[in-house]
Amino acid sequence: MASTIFRSLHSHPFLFHPTALIRRKYVILYCTMRSAQTQTATQEKVKPQVKVSPHSTQSKALEKASKDYEAVIGIETHVQLNTLTKAFCSCPYNYGSPPNTSVCPICMGLPGALPVLNLKVIESAVKVGLALNCKLSLNSKFDRKQYFYPDLPKGYQISQFDVPIATSGYIDLDLPLEFGGGHRKFGITRVHMEEDAGKLLHSEGGSYSQETAEVDLNRAGVPLLEIVSEPDMRNGIEAAEYAAELQRLVRYLGVSNGNMQEGSLRCDVNISVRPIGQLQFGTKVEIKNLNSFSSVSRAIDYEISRQVLLHSQGQDKEIVQETRLWEEGAQKTVTMRKKEGLADYRYFPEPDLPGVFLTTDYVDGIRNSLPELPETKRRRYEKMGLSMQDVLFLANDMNVAEFFDTTITKGADVKLATNWIMGDIAAYMKNEKLTINEIKLTPQELAELIASIKDGTISGKIGKEILFELLAKGGTVKGLIEAKDLVQIVDPAEIEKWVEKVLSENPKQLEQYRGGKTKLQGYFAGQVMKLSKGKANPGLLNKILLEKLNAKS
Repeated sequence: MASTIFRSLHSHPFLFHPTALIRRKYVILYCTMRSAQTQTATQEKVKPQVKVSPHSTQSKALEKASKDYEAVIGIETHVQLNTLTKAFCSCPYNYGSPPNTSVCPICMGLPGALPVLNLKVIESAVKVGLALNCKLSLNSKFDRKQYFYPDLPKGYQISQFDVPIATSGYIDLDLPLEFGGGHRKFGITRVHMEEDAGKLLHSEGGSYSQETAEVDLNRAGVPLLEIVSEPDMRNGIEAAEYAAELQRLVRYLGVSNGNMQEGSLRCDVNISVRPIGQLQFGTKVEIKNLNSFSSVSRAIDYEISRQVLLHSQGQDKEIVQETRLWEEGAQKTVTMRKKEGLADYRYFPEPDLPGVFLTTDYVDGIRNSLPELPETKRRRYEKMGLSMQDVLFLANDMNVAEFFDTTITKGADVKLATNWIMGDIAAYMKNEKLTINEIKLTPQELAELIASIKDGTISGKIGKEILFELLAKGGTVKGLIEAKDLVQIVDPAEIEKWVEKVLSENPKQLEQYRGGKTKLQGYFAGQVMKLSKGKANPGLLNKILLEKLNAKS
């Protein structure tokens, strides 16, 4: 009976519109699995065919590559969606949960268990497709991708093949100044939905071999978006910045936390090398096991040097289509397995899931709900007159950007707000290991602080003292100024008394100043400021000080 009900959905595809809501209830089976012995056929250890020195040879090969060869790079990025439940069942997924505590017959692939699509997956896919300027498929479907891994319980993955939900897009980004700067635009081939596999837990020892592997199926069935780029990148820096921009994008959209260390964002790099001027692509090699943006850049640079060296030695046929792993310790890529082709996967339409229909109203509703995205925000900040260094810093984190924007709306000067956030506030957060949402300072009080310095109520030095108290303890600028009697002194007569006192107590330095050592002005100013407990108006102080220093004795 249950089988009949689920399969009948195939003839009635989901129709998505703003008010659509489909719910299903399941009995969830929680269990713990322990495997004494598991096949680990996912890695084939093969010695590299050419030994490449990681330093001198690589740098020479890279130098040669820039003159004679061109690298062609594309990236497949898997983004784990932060939905409350998995893609096709009601199991939750929490990173770090004990093994096999978030599993049920559906994500375990048990016979007779049938999937039901999580509507949030569709919503997230549409958001990302729109943000990447893609063409959406109003009618798409799911497919079965057949392959065997020990952590893939069904023996196939539910994915999308010939009709992905989004195609033909692009992403804009700005390279940091330390990498040469400039604007880049990279094409997006497709965005498609799929489910994740489980995870193999390796441990030393065991009764069957030196190393045992246990299967944890908590991650099996977790929803993913695979974002496939066009082969538009030409070096490691561009590829790393592309991946970083995708991370910013999914965080701005709220569809994923994008944490590479948790596996929420995983990059597989495809790279080939060809002589400059040649239109035909070289043999493509895929690199896996890249868990940081810096490792993306370094792995690509190494692989370029390896392939260029083989070309220059007339051994380009030794470059074969394969999957390689990046070894962080050795700083090199090594063979993992020969690459499968499309025929090996034996794709066919998923019979247990209906097609997915999107209405224009549903898509327009999501389009209108999108936040301001990183590229749009950067262009807006540029129009404010900020430098590219300022722009990249502020727009990198959506919470920092929101803090800055709110500070500006409270009336703060744009450049002064930028300087405070990028300077003392950023340094405090780094030292205390805090995010901008965790500090006690509010945008309202930062704007008030900037205004108090600008109108002369307090000096910049006192402003810094107040800032650090606000960061650590909170409070208000006006309250701290009153409680600590920090109002700046602008009475010329009082400042003149302090200047005369300092000059009379430092006759030797006064004689040296009048003898030509004019840099001592800073020393005298510091002494006066110390005497005034930082409350003397700096402009007035320096004016009176210069008059006294240059007066005829």
